[in-house]
Amino acid sequence: MTYSINELAALAGISARTLRYYDQIGLLTPGRQQDNAYRVYGQKEVDRLQQILFYRELGFSLTEVKQMIEADDYDSLKALQDHLLVLKEKQAQTGLLITNVEKTIASLKGELTMSDEEKFEGFKQQLINDNEKQYGKEIREKYGDDVVDQSNAKLKGLTARQYEQAQELSNQLNVYLKKAVEQGQPDSELAQKTCALHKEWLGYYWPQYSKEAHLGLAQMYVDDPRFKAYYEAIAPGGAEFLRDALKIYCS
Repeated sequence: MTYSINELAALAGISARTLRYYDQIGLLTPGRQQDNAYRVYGQKEVDRLQQILFYRELGFSLTEVKQMIEADDYDSLKALQDHLLVLKEKQAQTGLLITNVEKTIASLKGELTMSDEEKFEGFKQQLINDNEKQYGKEIREKYGDDVVDQSNAKLKGLTARQYEQAQELSNQLNVYLKKAVEQGQPDSELAQKTCALHKEWLGYYWPQYSKEAHLGLAQMYVDDPRFKAYYEAIAPGGAEFLRDALKIYCS
């Protein structure tokens, strides 16, 4: 079965312009072209387009998609299995939010009483999912599945007030860190107070605290570009400063 560019665009629910652009950047090139130069797509291109659209739906850029599907170790079956897991997670999250909204509507109608914890259940699960997507691989490799799963369970168990306190503490921590970096002394009273706040903040999420784990996390802030970018936005050199201050705090 072959398709013209317009036929494939209609089949996939995208524009012919999009397919032309995919061809232009080498992401999806027609298998062959007829003598009249019309693009003709075969089964191989149809399957590749499906993969592309899966990845796009999951939020990957075209550059990232091209790198993944052209990698030497790319496995289309494994990719589909990974897609399925992510989609099931999104389905579960959507179901949780739907239930949350339905309960809220019923609560406003006076049909049931909704606890404060229930009101935020879906949002906390979304936070866990976002953290897993962005940092899950590195965190699990560093601390192990059991520790991460316990941390997620602790987050889900936070009361509305505890969750609010954790957010307030995070904001306060960032303010202290910025001022401490400006002072430039990791052993200053302000820098060490920042470390104490960071430990207190971890207490809302970590099932068990240890100095070794705290220092390991601080080093990951420096080594991982995503964490480092977060602290750079607070203050230039923020990740390195916090690590150095924590070496003193934990000594």
